[in-house]
Amino acid sequence: MPARAMTKTAMPPAKQVESFIAKFDPGIARVVRAARSKLRKRYPTAHELVYDNYNALAIGYGPNERTSEVFFSVAAYARGVTLYFTRGRKIADPKCLLQGEGNQGAFVRVESAAVLDDRDVIALMDSAVSIGTTPLAASSRGRTIVKSISAKQRPRRLPAKKR
Repeated sequence: MPARAMTKTAMPPAKQVESFIAKFDPGIARVVRAARSKLRKRYPTAHELVYDNYNALAIGYGPNERTSEVFFSVAAYARGVTLYFTRGRKIADPKCLLQGEGNQGAFVRVESAAVLDDRDVIALMDSAVSIGTTPLAASSRGRTIVKSISAKQRPRRLPAKKR
C-alpha cells in the first residue's frame, strides 16, 4: 500500500514509524530507536524516508524525498540491524568494515547503536554523504516521510526456539 498524505484519520509519521519498530523484538527495536536518534542528531537536515517492506523496515537518510539519493539506510530484520550504504563500493573503506557481495551497495552490522559512534563508521557515513549527488541543506530540519507500507510482510520477530 503506498504512503498516504496525512488526514484527520491517518497517524502522523512519527507514530507510524514507532508502530513499525514496535513489531520487532525489544532488543532490535531498542537498536533501531537509538540508531534513528543518533542519525537525526548527526544529520539534522537529512530527510528520513521510511519503507515498511516485505523483508525489512528500512529507514533511509538523504537530502530530499528522492529514494535514489539516499546516502545510507538503517535496515531492521527479525535477526538484526544493518547500516546499508547505497553506494558502498564507491566510498573509502580503509578499515574494511563494509560487508556484502553487491557491486554497488554494502553494509555494516549494527549490533548496538554504539557502532554508529565508532569513528570509522562515522567516516563511512560522512564519505557516503560527500559523494551524494545532492548535498545536505546547511540549515532547516529534515522531515520523516513514510514512503510505503507493504501489505504482506515477513515476521518481524523470530520464533521463540530461534532466539
